[in-house]
Amino acid sequence: MKAIQITAPYRMEVSDIRKPEVKAGEVLLKIKYVGFCGSDLNTYLGKNPMVKLPIIPGHEVGAVIETIGEGVPEGFKPGMNITVNPYTSCGTCASCRNVRVNACACNQTFSVQRHGAMTEYLALPWQKVIQAGDITPRDCALIEPMSVGFHAVARGEVTDMDTVMVIGCGMIGIGAIVRAALRGATVIAVDIDDRKLELAKRVGATYTINSKSENVQEQLAAYTAGYGADVVIEAVGSPVTYIMAIDAVAFTGRVVCIGYAQSEVSFQTKYFVQKEMDIRGSRNALPADFRAVIHYLNRGTCPKEELISAVVTPEQALEAMQAWAAEPGKVFRVLVEF
Repeated sequence: MKAIQITAPYRMEVSDIRKPEVKAGEVLLKIKYVGFCGSDLNTYLGKNPMVKLPIIPGHEVGAVIETIGEGVPEGFKPGMNITVNPYTSCGTCASCRNVRVNACACNQTFSVQRHGAMTEYLALPWQKVIQAGDITPRDCALIEPMSVGFHAVARGEVTDMDTVMVIGCGMIGIGAIVRAALRGATVIAVDIDDRKLELAKRVGATYTINSKSENVQEQLAAYTAGYGADVVIEAVGSPVTYIMAIDAVAFTGRVVCIGYAQSEVSFQTKYFVQKEMDIRGSRNALPADFRAVIHYLNRGTCPKEELISAVVTPEQALEAMQAWAAEPGKVFRVLVEF
């Protein structure tokens, strides 16, 4: 069967690998669509230290059930539209004992610590298969990245009383904007791309700030009567945006960090104390976050077409990745169709 592999920095190829056999307790999936995410881009660019090459990328999955193995509970049927929980958990580390399995110390995510889903077929334990009802396989590939943004909003304990500033309006940031708006919060979206900011407004942002052309602190003060944001969600992963988050959060507010900065970040730590702020990490997503995204997609209000920048064949994947690397700020999601 076909599989896409990143074999070295700037090298990607379509190879032929053995089709998996379904075992007891497993479900065999016919992969339909898989999304490239930022971690896949970093792997292609040779900037992902957690990846050992060669590796099969992809953990944003839209598929249908092909075959059911012995011992799989009733309710799983061939032909069902599904997505996949691409994380693992050991069950014994501190995170797992605290029922926060998304942050398992031993986690192995598809396309990072283990091979991903950009293959024609994939066999998985049934517990990792998430039924998606009438959501199409193409749109199922949007569920996992949006769930990461949904989880960040949960980590920020966002309520309808909060003003939430989301820095970065990529796919994960859009997920955070959607979830914060659904919770009734006032949302301020920050990005350097006006097209992304327009989309942020359509999915729930009340205000937008172009941090390239506008003064973020002045605009934020105008929108919040000088108080700052109750919750700031950092969804970029750069020293500039990390510092922006600390500066922007209100006294006693919460900063939620999703993005990884590639280099060290220098902070004025006096703000940590003076503001008595909470700084919280947000990693991956929980099953409840997946369910919440599925519920949102079923509402029919998501501008899904605008979130999919391109749909390509496996043979076109390298060209699509090259185009994304050339203009990373212009892409939401590239889907590979099998």
